[in-house]
Amino acid sequence: MKNYILTEQVAEKKLRRMAYEILENNHEEQQLILAGIRESGSVIARNIQRLLHEIAAVQTELIMITLDKTYPEEVSLSRPLPFDDKVIIVIDDVASSGKTLLYSMKPFLNFHPRKIEVLVLVERTHKAFPVEPDYVGLSLATTLQEHIYVEVEGEKVKGAYLE
Repeated sequence: MKNYILTEQVAEKKLRRMAYEILENNHEEQQLILAGIRESGSVIARNIQRLLHEIAAVQTELIMITLDKTYPEEVSLSRPLPFDDKVIIVIDDVASSGKTLLYSMKPFLNFHPRKIEVLVLVERTHKAFPVEPDYVGLSLATTLQEHIYVEVEGEKVKGAYLE
């Protein structure tokens, strides 16, 4: 039996709230670059893009970040874009240690973005790396032995559970 901490309906509400927060914090921006970390982070990024388009006329570019979450030496982007003077929002499903989020920013450091923000659906409160998400769906205190999994199906976030 899975111990659900987010249902599909609650996850959708949290994603919508975060989309509004993004617009509030970036109201002067003409364009936002949404960079989803494969696999679940990409689905969350596409949902955020959909919600942003539903509630505002902001232009978004969606790219995918690919990396090995265990050994993240190689980090690649689905396509190159001019990142200078742009707002980049790195999106993932769960922030555990912060390691994946930190390494996922590597490709953007060769440019001069205006700012890099981080969005996660679920944040664990103990981090080993100095990454604090700007947008958090749910913040949860867990033990180091517990794992959080976000379930996605197609383009839908089905929920999140603790194991």
